Amino acid sequence: MNKALTLLILLFLLGCQSKENSETSATTEASDLMAIADSLAHAYIITDGHVDLPYRLKETNFDLLTDGEILLSTEEGDFDYERAKKGGLDAPFMSIYIPAEYQVTGGAKELADSLIDMVEGITKLYPEKFALAVTPEEVRRNFTEGKISLPMGMENGAPIGDNLSNVEYFRNRGIRYITLTHSKNNLICDSSYDTTRLWNGLSPFGQEVVKEMNRVGIMVDISHVSDSTFYDVMDLTDVPVIASHSSCRHFTPGFERNMADDMIRRLGEENGVIQINFGSTFLDEHSQKVSNDLGDFMESHPDLSDSARDAYRQKFMTDNNFWSNVSKVADHIDHVVELAGIDHVAIGSDYDGVGDSLPVGLKDVSMFPNLIAELLKRGYSYEDIEKICYKNVFRVWQAVEDAASI
Repeated sequence: MNKALTLLILLFLLGCQSKENSETSATTEASDLMAIADSLAHAYIITDGHVDLPYRLKETNFDLLTDGEILLSTEEGDFDYERAKKGGLDAPFMSIYIPAEYQVTGGAKELADSLIDMVEGITKLYPEKFALAVTPEEVRRNFTEGKISLPMGMENGAPIGDNLSNVEYFRNRGIRYITLTHSKNNLICDSSYDTTRLWNGLSPFGQEVVKEMNRVGIMVDISHVSDSTFYDVMDLTDVPVIASHSSCRHFTPGFERNMADDMIRRLGEENGVIQINFGSTFLDEHSQKVSNDLGDFMESHPDLSDSARDAYRQKFMTDNNFWSNVSKVADHIDHVVELAGIDHVAIGSDYDGVGDSLPVGLKDVSMFPNLIAELLKRGYSYEDIEKICYKNVFRVWQAVEDAASI
């Protein structure tokens, strides 16, 4: 049966008149609410701005030919086909993550190419389940065919090196957003995590990179950049930008990796989108404090064995209630809506990139219906949820595609 028709029948049976209803009846049972949320998760495309599957696989010396089946079902990591299908995830942007160390050792471009090769290999190994996608329309087509799309974003512009032609090279390889930097300043700009402030924003070369990304049709991702870099980008870009996996600094004061209120407002004014990161330390000041206290302890006890460190870590996090929850993710969405409006918020989980810090209720890609249920409880309409799931990101993606001159 057509997915949309299934949804409509279910909503009718549950007494919901249309997708435009903005409230769920107070008498709706929790099980019914979850049934609606699950149906919405499977009727709408869900796009996630940042999933670190490729690098997670690289770290385990993954081999497509011998290890490919773990892509379908595994207890490791946060993503596989079975769990993605259960959660309704249709278009996770595969992160082509380049650690900052490659800016020193070299090999950034080679690593990027190898991770892109891996993503391409997944779609060739399981063509009935996964497909590449470089436009919103390709995601829509894959969705109607029941396939999970694997669009790609490159986390850290280091593979560009000092050669501007590499921007177009990576577009031709399928990259559709580039996070300008990661944990250290690079040739393009300053990082939020690097206090040296080498460029005080974009470098002169970085300005050319942003212009070239506009020209060839690659979204500019301002996650990880310093505040000054963000404002430089906003003053320069001709098209909307994204924050592929960031949250709201309002809830984590002093954490520059998240976006301040004025930045979120400016992003909205320029028609961009912030995609909320699910990591507990991105969501909750308490989680950050527990994490910092744990780090201080580990630093002061360097002689502990690995097993002792792991045991202490788990006990400390449990005893101090480290983990945030799905409600806090919804708080961040609420905050963006209050500042910038419903058209400027989306999902950027950072699955497979934030370790075991994921919040209660969103521990892996099977759990997106839990977030949708929370949004329904808060009065979000079906149209609102559809925007958060994919329409807001598709708007930016399409605008960048349309403005490209190649």
